[in-house]
Amino acid sequence: MSVEDRAFLFADAVYEAVPVYSGKCFLPEQHMSRLASGLTAIGIEFDVRELDGVSEQLVDRNNLTDVEFSLFYMQVTRGVAPRTHAFPTKRVSPTVYAFAKKLARATPNRWAEGYAAITVPDQRWGRANIKSTGLLPNVLAQQSAVVANVEDAIFIRDGMVMEGTHNNVFAVLDGVIITSPATNHILHGVTRDFVIELAKEFDLPMKERSFTVNELYAASEIFFTGTTTEVRPTVEIDGRTVGDGTPGPVTQLLSEAYTKRVANIGSS
Repeated sequence: MSVEDRAFLFADAVYEAVPVYSGKCFLPEQHMSRLASGLTAIGIEFDVRELDGVSEQLVDRNNLTDVEFSLFYMQVTRGVAPRTHAFPTKRVSPTVYAFAKKLARATPNRWAEGYAAITVPDQRWGRANIKSTGLLPNVLAQQSAVVANVEDAIFIRDGMVMEGTHNNVFAVLDGVIITSPATNHILHGVTRDFVIELAKEFDLPMKERSFTVNELYAASEIFFTGTTTEVRPTVEIDGRTVGDGTPGPVTQLLSEAYTKRVANIGSS
């Protein structure tokens, strides 16, 4: 790969990560649709249908067909061109990069312990809904979590909860599941949308609305959703105990429902 690739020089690229269960991608159409939307948003001309069959090839080549949980990653850049901020004056071919690798799922015992998170200022650009490779603010925020010896960091913008560094965040407040609305300030998570639909199937009270960091602190349950996160409980936030300090019933219900669905896709 050229050092003049615009992904290397400018993070001029978008990417997508798809969970794979027992060799089969989960919700692939939704992930490919989001990739296509991202490409359109930043003006890269590439037909995502060219990636048809790539996940299956990589899963097979990496001996992941019988692996419980793995990841298919794909990235499309604007291509190789002499360094200048504006788009290349002559059309260049996009660079496509993809891989598949094994992931480790949380053990039942570890999941039952719950996880911890901190809040951090949201210093990202105003189009967080585009899954760009320009993730330096996310990297710095996640490193803050590592330094604090916790698993996640939650972005706070003007006192309002946005999302995690690589996942979406939900809170249960007065019996209602809440999560930030799908604006330009958060990534429109595929797993997020799926879990929202699961909540509706169980007739759980659910609202997509803005909420404050103080409401987050008052929540009886907090959980994250994401491709590699799945449905993960948080029992401590900024050193404060969430609820009774154990994963709550709503989180448990949605996690179990999610696990059953992905088990079905893996066995079908």
